[in-house]
Amino acid sequence: MASIDKQTEGSRTSHRAGADGDSRAITEAALFEAFGGIRGMVETTVPGLVFVLIYTINRDIHIAAIAALSLSVLLGIARLVRKDTLKHAFSGVFGVAFGAVFAMMSGDAKNFYLPGMLYTLGLAVAYIATAIAGVPLLGLILGPVFKENLSWRKRNPGRLRAYTKASWAWGLILLAKSAILFPLYWWGDATQLGWVKVALGIPPMLLSVYLTWIFLSKAPPPINVIAEMEAEEEAKKAAATP
Repeated sequence: MASIDKQTEGSRTSHRAGADGDSRAITEAALFEAFGGIRGMVETTVPGLVFVLIYTINRDIHIAAIAALSLSVLLGIARLVRKDTLKHAFSGVFGVAFGAVFAMMSGDAKNFYLPGMLYTLGLAVAYIATAIAGVPLLGLILGPVFKENLSWRKRNPGRLRAYTKASWAWGLILLAKSAILFPLYWWGDATQLGWVKVALGIPPMLLSVYLTWIFLSKAPPPINVIAEMEAEEEAKKAAATP
Protein backbone atom coordinates (compact mmCIF):
# COMPACT_ATOMS: atom_id res chain seq x y z
CA MET A 1 0.00 0.00 0.00
CA ALA A 2 2.79 2.40 0.91
CA SER A 3 4.43 1.70 -2.43
CA ILE A 4 1.18 2.40 -4.30
CA ASP A 5 0.69 5.63 -2.33
CA LYS A 6 4.18 6.76 -3.20
CA GLN A 7 3.64 5.96 -6.87
CA THR A 8 0.35 7.86 -6.86
CA GLU A 9 1.91 10.86 -5.14
CA GLY A 10 4.82 10.78 -7.57
CA SER A 11 2.40 10.69 -10.49
CA ARG A 12 0.52 13.70 -9.11
CA THR A 13 3.75 15.61 -8.57
CA SER A 14 4.90 14.82 -12.11
CA HIS A 15 1.52 15.90 -13.53
CA ARG A 16 1.66 19.15 -11.54
CA ALA A 17 5.19 19.83 -12.74
CA GLY A 18 4.14 19.16 -16.32
CA ALA A 19 1.16 21.48 -16.00
CA ASP A 20 3.35 24.19 -14.49
CA GLY A 21 5.82 23.75 -17.34
CA ASP A 22 3.04 24.02 -19.93
CA SER A 23 1.67 27.14 -18.22
CA ARG A 24 5.08 28.80 -18.23
CA ALA A 25 5.67 27.88 -21.86
CA ILE A 26 2.28 29.32 -22.86
CA THR A 27 3.01 32.49 -20.86
CA GLU A 28 6.41 32.88 -22.49
CA ALA A 29 4.96 32.40 -25.99
CA ALA A 30 2.17 34.91 -25.31
CA LEU A 31 4.60 37.53 -24.03
CA PHE A 32 6.79 37.16 -27.10
CA GLU A 33 3.73 37.50 -29.34
CA ALA A 34 2.47 40.58 -27.48
CA PHE A 35 5.77 42.45 -27.23
CA GLY A 36 7.53 41.29 -30.38
CA GLY A 37 10.29 39.26 -28.76
CA ILE A 38 13.97 40.02 -29.14
CA ARG A 39 13.52 40.79 -32.83
CA GLY A 40 10.86 43.40 -32.10
CA MET A 41 13.08 45.04 -29.50
CA VAL A 42 16.00 45.14 -31.94
CA GLU A 43 13.80 46.60 -34.68
CA THR A 44 12.75 49.45 -32.43
CA THR A 45 16.33 50.12 -31.27
CA VAL A 46 18.47 49.84 -34.41
CA PRO A 47 16.99 52.86 -36.29
CA GLY A 48 17.84 55.08 -33.32
CA LEU A 49 21.34 53.63 -33.28
CA VAL A 50 21.74 54.42 -36.98
CA PHE A 51 20.53 57.99 -36.42
CA VAL A 52 22.90 58.78 -33.57
CA LEU A 53 25.83 57.03 -35.28
CA ILE A 54 25.45 59.01 -38.51
CA TYR A 55 24.72 62.26 -36.68
CA THR A 56 27.78 61.77 -34.47
CA ILE A 57 29.96 61.38 -37.57
CA ASN A 58 28.69 64.16 -39.86
CA ARG A 59 26.25 66.29 -37.79
CA ASP A 60 23.72 66.22 -40.64
CA ILE A 61 20.18 65.84 -39.28
CA HIS A 62 18.60 65.17 -42.67
CA ILE A 63 20.97 62.37 -43.70
CA ALA A 64 20.75 60.74 -40.25
CA ALA A 65 16.93 60.97 -40.15
CA ILE A 66 16.46 59.65 -43.70
CA ALA A 67 18.86 56.76 -43.04
CA ALA A 68 17.03 55.77 -39.85
CA LEU A 69 13.64 55.99 -41.54
CA SER A 70 14.84 54.00 -44.56
CA LEU A 71 16.15 51.24 -42.32
CA SER A 72 12.87 51.13 -40.39
CA VAL A 73 10.92 50.80 -43.66
CA LEU A 74 13.25 48.01 -44.84
CA LEU A 75 12.68 46.12 -41.59
CA GLY A 76 8.94 46.45 -42.12
CA ILE A 77 9.23 45.19 -45.70
CA ALA A 78 11.29 42.23 -44.46
CA ARG A 79 8.41 41.30 -42.16
CA LEU A 80 5.99 41.58 -45.08
CA VAL A 81 8.13 39.25 -47.18
CA ARG A 82 8.36 36.73 -44.33
CA LYS A 83 4.61 37.12 -43.64
CA ASP A 84 5.34 37.89 -40.00
CA THR A 85 3.10 39.98 -37.75
CA LEU A 86 3.26 43.62 -38.81
CA LYS A 87 2.01 45.48 -35.74
CA HIS A 88 5.51 45.89 -34.26
CA ALA A 89 7.02 46.86 -37.61
CA PHE A 90 4.31 49.44 -38.29
CA SER A 91 4.64 50.97 -34.83
CA GLY A 92 8.41 51.21 -35.37
CA VAL A 93 8.04 52.84 -38.78
CA PHE A 94 5.51 55.39 -37.54
CA GLY A 95 7.61 56.21 -34.48
CA VAL A 96 10.76 56.74 -36.52
CA ALA A 97 8.81 58.73 -39.15
CA PHE A 98 7.41 61.12 -36.54
CA GLY A 99 10.84 61.57 -34.99
CA ALA A 100 12.54 62.10 -38.36
CA VAL A 101 10.01 64.71 -39.51
CA PHE A 102 10.08 66.49 -36.15
CA ALA A 103 13.88 66.63 -36.10
CA MET A 104 14.19 67.89 -39.70
CA MET A 105 11.47 70.52 -39.30
CA SER A 106 12.82 71.85 -36.00
CA GLY A 107 16.50 71.61 -36.93
CA ASP A 108 17.23 70.02 -33.55
CA ALA A 109 18.53 66.46 -33.62
CA LYS A 110 17.28 65.83 -30.06
CA ASN A 111 13.72 66.05 -31.35
CA PHE A 112 14.23 62.80 -33.25
CA TYR A 113 13.85 61.08 -29.89
CA LEU A 114 11.10 63.24 -28.39
CA PRO A 115 8.03 61.41 -29.80
CA GLY A 116 9.30 58.09 -28.47
CA MET A 117 10.13 59.63 -25.11
CA LEU A 118 6.67 61.15 -24.79
CA TYR A 119 5.12 57.81 -25.75
CA THR A 120 7.19 56.04 -23.09
CA LEU A 121 6.17 58.55 -20.43
CA GLY A 122 2.50 58.33 -21.41
CA LEU A 123 2.66 54.54 -21.34
CA ALA A 124 4.23 54.61 -17.87
CA VAL A 125 1.42 56.82 -16.57
CA ALA A 126 -1.18 54.56 -18.23
CA TYR A 127 0.27 51.42 -16.62
CA ILE A 128 0.26 52.97 -13.16
CA ALA A 129 -3.13 54.70 -13.48
CA THR A 130 -4.89 51.56 -14.70
CA ALA A 131 -3.25 49.46 -11.97
CA ILE A 132 -4.55 51.89 -9.34
CA ALA A 133 -8.00 51.84 -10.96
CA GLY A 134 -8.15 48.03 -10.75
CA VAL A 135 -8.16 47.54 -14.53
CA PRO A 136 -4.43 46.96 -15.21
CA LEU A 137 -3.38 47.80 -18.75
CA LEU A 138 -1.33 44.64 -19.05
CA GLY A 139 -4.46 42.57 -18.54
CA LEU A 140 -6.19 44.47 -21.33
CA ILE A 141 -3.20 43.82 -23.60
CA LEU A 142 -2.61 40.15 -22.76
CA GLY A 143 -6.20 39.03 -22.08
CA PRO A 144 -7.01 38.48 -25.78
CA VAL A 145 -3.62 36.81 -26.33
CA PHE A 146 -4.40 34.24 -23.63
CA LYS A 147 -8.01 33.95 -24.93
CA GLU A 148 -9.28 34.96 -21.50
CA ASN A 149 -10.40 38.46 -22.55
CA LEU A 150 -11.62 40.23 -19.36
CA SER A 151 -12.45 37.10 -17.34
CA TRP A 152 -9.52 37.90 -15.04
CA ARG A 153 -11.39 40.92 -13.64
CA LYS A 154 -14.20 39.04 -11.86
CA ARG A 155 -13.62 35.33 -12.27
CA ASN A 156 -9.88 34.95 -11.72
CA PRO A 157 -8.63 37.19 -8.87
CA GLY A 158 -5.20 35.55 -8.87
CA ARG A 159 -4.57 36.71 -12.41
CA LEU A 160 -5.95 40.17 -11.61
CA ARG A 161 -3.31 40.46 -8.88
CA ALA A 162 -0.60 39.24 -11.25
CA TYR A 163 -1.62 41.72 -13.96
CA THR A 164 -1.70 44.51 -11.39
CA LYS A 165 1.79 43.71 -10.12
CA ALA A 166 3.12 43.46 -13.67
CA SER A 167 1.52 46.76 -14.66
CA TRP A 168 3.14 48.45 -11.67
CA ALA A 169 6.48 46.96 -12.72
CA TRP A 170 6.13 48.25 -16.28
CA GLY A 171 5.02 51.67 -15.10
CA LEU A 172 7.83 52.16 -12.61
CA ILE A 173 10.53 50.88 -14.99
CA LEU A 174 9.33 53.18 -17.78
CA LEU A 175 9.13 56.09 -15.34
CA ALA A 176 12.73 55.44 -14.31
CA LYS A 177 13.73 55.39 -18.00
CA SER A 178 11.94 58.72 -18.56
CA ALA A 179 13.62 60.20 -15.47
CA ILE A 180 16.99 59.50 -17.10
CA LEU A 181 16.16 60.65 -20.64
CA PHE A 182 14.23 63.89 -20.13
CA PRO A 183 17.01 65.70 -18.22
CA LEU A 184 19.36 64.78 -21.10
CA TYR A 185 16.83 66.15 -23.58
CA TRP A 186 16.63 69.45 -21.68
CA TRP A 187 20.27 69.92 -20.68
CA GLY A 188 22.37 67.45 -22.68
CA ASP A 189 23.32 67.37 -26.33
CA ALA A 190 21.88 65.19 -29.11
CA THR A 191 24.67 62.64 -29.15
CA GLN A 192 24.55 62.10 -25.37
CA LEU A 193 20.78 61.66 -25.52
CA GLY A 194 21.02 59.36 -28.52
CA TRP A 195 23.60 56.98 -27.09
CA VAL A 196 21.88 56.78 -23.71
CA LYS A 197 18.52 56.14 -25.38
CA VAL A 198 20.02 53.33 -27.44
CA ALA A 199 21.57 51.85 -24.30
CA LEU A 200 18.18 51.99 -22.57
CA GLY A 201 16.33 50.49 -25.51
CA ILE A 202 16.38 46.78 -24.72
CA PRO A 203 17.38 46.21 -21.02
CA PRO A 204 14.29 47.89 -19.45
CA MET A 205 12.04 46.00 -21.86
CA LEU A 206 13.69 42.68 -21.03
CA LEU A 207 13.38 43.38 -17.31
CA SER A 208 9.70 44.28 -17.67
CA VAL A 209 8.92 41.18 -19.73
CA TYR A 210 10.85 38.97 -17.29
CA LEU A 211 8.97 40.32 -14.27
CA THR A 212 5.68 39.88 -16.14
CA TRP A 213 6.62 36.28 -16.88
CA ILE A 214 7.45 35.69 -13.20
CA PHE A 215 4.13 37.14 -11.99
CA LEU A 216 1.98 35.34 -14.55
CA SER A 217 3.74 31.99 -14.33
CA LYS A 218 2.90 31.92 -10.61
CA ALA A 219 -0.72 32.98 -11.17
CA PRO A 220 -3.67 30.65 -11.83
CA PRO A 221 -4.09 29.58 -15.47
CA PRO A 222 -6.25 31.78 -17.70
CA ILE A 223 -9.93 30.97 -18.23
CA ASN A 224 -10.35 30.29 -21.94
CA VAL A 225 -13.59 32.16 -22.57
CA ILE A 226 -13.33 31.50 -26.32
CA ALA A 227 -13.46 27.75 -25.67
CA GLU A 228 -16.36 28.29 -23.26
CA MET A 229 -18.32 30.21 -25.90
CA GLU A 230 -17.64 27.51 -28.49
CA ALA A 231 -18.76 24.82 -26.04
CA GLU A 232 -21.99 26.73 -25.35
CA GLU A 233 -22.67 27.02 -29.06
CA GLU A 234 -22.08 23.31 -29.52
CA ALA A 235 -24.42 22.56 -26.59
CA LYS A 236 -27.15 24.77 -28.10
CA LYS A 237 -26.79 23.06 -31.47
CA ALA A 238 -26.94 19.64 -29.83
CA ALA A 239 -30.08 20.63 -27.85
CA ALA A 240 -31.75 21.97 -30.98
CA THR A 241 -31.04 18.79 -32.94
CA PRO A 242 -34.08 16.45 -32.76
